[in-house]
This record gives sequence, structure tokens and C-alpha cells, in this order.
Amino acid sequence: MSISKKEYARRRSRLMELMEANSIAIVPAAHEKHRSADTHYAFRQDSDFNYLSGFPEPDAVLVLVPGREHGECVLFCRDKDKEREIWDGYRAGPAGAVADYGADDAFPIDDIDEILPGLIEGRDRVYYAMGRDANFDKRLMDWINAIREKVRAGAHPPGEFLDLDHFLHELRLFKSAAEIRLMEQAGEISAAAHCEAIKACEAGMYEYQLDAIIQYHSAMRGGREPAYTSIVGSGANACVLHYIENNAKLKASDLVLIDAGCEYQGYAADITRTFPVGGRFSAEQRAIYELVLKAQKAALAELAPGRHWNEPHEASVRVITEGLIELGLLHGEVQKNIDNQSYKAFYMHRIGHWIGMDVHDVGDYKVHGQWRVLEAGMVMTVEPGIYIAADNEDVEARWRGIGVRIEDDVLICKDGHRVLTAAVPKEADEIEAMMAAAKNARAEQPSLL
Repeated sequence: MSISKKEYARRRSRLMELMEANSIAIVPAAHEKHRSADTHYAFRQDSDFNYLSGFPEPDAVLVLVPGREHGECVLFCRDKDKEREIWDGYRAGPAGAVADYGADDAFPIDDIDEILPGLIEGRDRVYYAMGRDANFDKRLMDWINAIREKVRAGAHPPGEFLDLDHFLHELRLFKSAAEIRLMEQAGEISAAAHCEAIKACEAGMYEYQLDAIIQYHSAMRGGREPAYTSIVGSGANACVLHYIENNAKLKASDLVLIDAGCEYQGYAADITRTFPVGGRFSAEQRAIYELVLKAQKAALAELAPGRHWNEPHEASVRVITEGLIELGLLHGEVQKNIDNQSYKAFYMHRIGHWIGMDVHDVGDYKVHGQWRVLEAGMVMTVEPGIYIAADNEDVEARWRGIGVRIEDDVLICKDGHRVLTAAVPKEADEIEAMMAAAKNARAEQPSLL
């Protein structure tokens, strides 16, 4: 299961159709990142470059030249090098870039200074994402300036830079059928891993052990890389939105919040579930949990083509505000609490974000100052939460240190929406039943003593 060469070609064609006449687009690949001494972090390709090429190697540059006689898609990449391949692995080389990745023409990256200025010269406009890579920005300007120096000899330098992101990220926002299949698979893998973590959870474990279970079961199903650094927060740690230390010992009386997802074939999943370490929610934990779940259901009910981006958030805010007043954690009229945003003491983030090749994917949330209207093919997360800090002296002690978030990945369809990560239970009774069954199964296993 992967994106086909034909789909990559279609993406490039669609982008070039949107570009102004007599223009050129330049998209550099990611670089390997140094970790320490002579080691590097695991390489991950730049998402924009990957979206247009599927080429998996570092230190490459994709150039789109609409109307070029010898081919519109030009790729610069590392040359074949048998000695380096012994140490670092296979390189496609220019010939492989054409044969295997659909480039019309390809050259060694070492020749870019001689060849790329010739492709730029004569073009009126350059599409490029300025500001992401300072070194490449400088090289590009050096090429442009070299062309400008030859104006008296008849050279024609481009007179305008245009932001590539505007068109490219709009294309990425709408997922194709192939992309949706990959996101479904990422969601299924991640959902299965979450279920394994829920079933394995016991008091006395450490947060990082639950993280290890997530990573193991994701990798065993093909999701070899996490889409982001996992959050495994037990007790008061669940109230820290981006908690990643994951080093505390689990207590039977605590909830544990796991926010984790794998990346599969370049596409991310993002799931959060919250459950009781000891297998049963306390009264206060269940009250907060049920309120967050009710807010998520209210938000999901707003997801359909024609609704705007903020409607699910507004629905979640109203449900959470009403519920917090009923529980005595907020006071006064519902609308007044919404207007003065007093709910933000407990629910301080928005309902979700776009998701795709990046876990926080590209795409505008507003268009011309107005909330974006949802359309089929968009994928977003829906993740309301309530977080009551352990040191919040404005509430009774019995509520303090409870943090709950419930998150799913949701595809906007022509007739509504579809949850891609629904395989992880989220009804409180279902979670307790899953944990009880797992505990009973462990108890029935024969002792090794």
C-alpha cells in the first residue's frame, strides 16, 4: 500500500496548473540531522518534497518547469557511489530518479550550481518557500544574482518570488483516495496499539513502559515510526498538555492519558485515550470523563460539508461549560462563562487541527478572515479535554489532578464524517470491561514459579 507514481505525477501537474505563466517551482528535500559525534537522527523527508516526488533520500532538489521541452520535472539528487552505499545504503542516483520516481530529467546534486541557474534564467517568477532553510535561501539568491549580473548580455532574471506554500498546502489539505487508505491504516495500527496499552496497564508500571507498548505494537503492524513524541501522563501529569517526560510510576488511584500515534507510509495518526490505572474510574474521574466524551460527541455532530471550522469547537465549549457549572467547578450563567472565557481555566486549547503527512498538517483555518468551511477530503482531529491542575485551589481537593482528553482522527465525507480511529473504546464502561478482562486473563496465566 503506497502512493503510485501516477499520483505523484498528478500532484505535480495540478500544482503547475495553478502556477503563473512562465514560472518555475523549486522544492528542496530535507537534510540529515546530526545527533552526536558521528551519528544522525533517523532521516525523515520534508513533507512538501515527499508529497510531490516520493523520493526518500536527503540532499535533493525538485524543480518544476512548466512547458520545458525536455521534461517539466527535474530532480537533482546524490550520484551513485558504491563506496558510500556500502556504509550508508542504496542510492537511486539520477538514473533511478527517472526510472523509479518519475522524474523527466535528473542530475547529480553536485552539478546544481551549473545547471539550475540555466533553468531559472528566462523565467518571470520563482515559486519557493523562503525562510525554511537559510542556507538554501542564500544559494538561491546567489543564483538569481548571478543571472542579474548578466542582464546586459541578454540574460532574463525572474522579477518576482511567490510563496509556494499557498498553492501546495491547499492541495495537501484535500486527501485523495490513496491518502485516505493510508490514513485509515495509520489509524487502525495506532488504535490497536492503544488497546494493547490499555489492556497491559497496571499500577507499579512506569509511563515509559506504556509508551514502549504503544511503539512495539505499532511497529509490529507496520507503523515503524511515531508520528510525534508520545505523551503518557498519569495523575497530575495528564494536566500538562505537552508532557513528554513519561517517567512517573503509575498509581492505582490515578488516571493515565496517552496521546500517541504512528506514521505509516508518510501519513500520521493522532489518538488520545484516558483511562484508570486501577481499572475503575472514581466518581469524580468518571464525571469529568463523561463530560469530555459528551463534548466530543457534540463536536462530532457538527462535522459535515458546509459547516465551518469553528462550529465543533463552539459545540465543545458549550457542553464543557454547562457541565463544569453543573459540577460546581464554574459558577454563574453559561453564556457569561463562555463570553468571558472562564472555561479556559480547564479547557485551554482548541478542538483539533488538520492531520495528514504531518500530525499538525498544513492548511488554512480561515479564508479571507472567516472560518473555513469544511469540505469532503479534509481530515482533522477532534480532541476536547478538561484539565484540573493539582495546585488549583479554586476547586475542591477531590477534583484536583484530574486530566482527561479524548481524541480521534475524522475524515469529512460527502454525506457527513467518518472516524478513522474508532477501534479504541471510549465509553467508560467499555474501558473498564476491557481492563477487567485483561486483568482476569493475566490472573489465569500459569505461574512460572
